Amino acid sequence: MAFSLAARRGSEAGSGSEAPADRGRGRAALGVRGVSAALLLLGLYHVGLGLLMALSPGTFFDVIASYGTRNDHYIRDVSTFYLAMGVVQLVAVARLSWRLPVLAFTALQYALHVVNHARDVGEADPGWIGPVNLVSLMAVTVVILATLRSARRARR
Repeated sequence: MAFSLAARRGSEAGSGSEAPADRGRGRAALGVRGVSAALLLLGLYHVGLGLLMALSPGTFFDVIASYGTRNDHYIRDVSTFYLAMGVVQLVAVARLSWRLPVLAFTALQYALHVVNHARDVGEADPGWIGPVNLVSLMAVTVVILATLRSARRARR
């Protein structure tokens, strides 16, 4: 079924209406507003995480990431990545052309992060942190992939 370019543009512009092609495709399709909301939440989360890492690396290590030996410099280095990722996610809320590449990059980063945590799942202290971090990273990865899928559908 063919749809007009104007209908697609109206949907992509954030009018809140889903493109006709997205109707009835099930719960995975977030629509333009859902993708915007997900990007906003991801961006705020990553900026917040980056700020925690930069401003209080000891707290980050003790509460979230107690793997191996604490290295405040390295934690602050990694914080710059999360800050940058969060900022581009926030920019992608307004810039539709950024959405797919930003979400694809974020999905790839999280997938690789999951692999790293799967490898080191037993290295955290206390021991329960490793499995909790692994499961939470896997859950966020699934959400990011669903958002990427919805962004692809909204673009069509």
